[in-house]
Amino acid sequence: MRIAIYGRPSQSNQCEEAKKIFSQLDGLSIEYIVHQAYYDSLKKDVKFPADTSTFSSELPENSVDYLISIGGDGTLLESMPYVVKAGIPILGINTGKLGFLSLVPKGDIAPAITAIKEKKFSIQSRTLLNLKTEDSSIFGKNNYALNEVCVQRKDTSTMITIHTYINGEFLNSYWADGLIIATPTGSTAYSLSCSGPVLLPEDSSFIITPIAPHNLNVRPVVIPDNCVITLKVEGRTPTYLVSLDSRSVPMDSPKELTIRKESFGVKLIQLPDYSFAKTLRTKLNWGKDLRNE
Repeated sequence: MRIAIYGRPSQSNQCEEAKKIFSQLDGLSIEYIVHQAYYDSLKKDVKFPADTSTFSSELPENSVDYLISIGGDGTLLESMPYVVKAGIPILGINTGKLGFLSLVPKGDIAPAITAIKEKKFSIQSRTLLNLKTEDSSIFGKNNYALNEVCVQRKDTSTMITIHTYINGEFLNSYWADGLIIATPTGSTAYSLSCSGPVLLPEDSSFIITPIAPHNLNVRPVVIPDNCVITLKVEGRTPTYLVSLDSRSVPMDSPKELTIRKESFGVKLIQLPDYSFAKTLRTKLNWGKDLRNE
């Protein structure tokens, strides 16, 4: 078994948790390869074997069995380009705050790695969004998102208008601060904070959620994930922001954006003691009520 390890190099890189993880991997004789920047940030504090391998580019198919992301949800999203096209499953260990994708808390590191070693887990395939623009170089080959594609105003003083089409048919012109196209996975991310609905991860739908719409009768819409969404943006200022998860770039209007289901998905490792319903209850205090105590 060979595992890739990804983490953010920073002053708060959770060195103690990293020590536990690498120590257990060594104890279980699991071979691993570490992201180069993360390795460089840890090598003064973690005793790596002399022959430890590193990576800094996309990993080819069958090069590793799994990837472990150490950090929060943002770290897991950053790890995706290294393994998603090769179909390598990802396990998120949460050393951050909420941790909706990185489900494994710091206290469960040891049993989680043991479960990986013993292959006591399932794999969930999560839908990705694909974005195409007139300029294909904007996001390059990583023009996909796990949570959402988001169009937002760049100037904080003016709203934008987003003309939205579903399979070529006009849906609505949103006068708003922006518009979110979210996957079921992203239904508990930015879309949720804008009053979007919660979907189960295996649902075959997308959510169109406006951000601070200037019309009280505009609400989020759930559509089948085989639909093609086209956006045309205009506003008083010539530039707006387009985001794929946490990656944002400025874009000049008018430009047409086309969003559809990506041809591949991302594989997430699901451990036996974790479920979406349990995550809702523990992470979002879902159903928190004295009558349920």
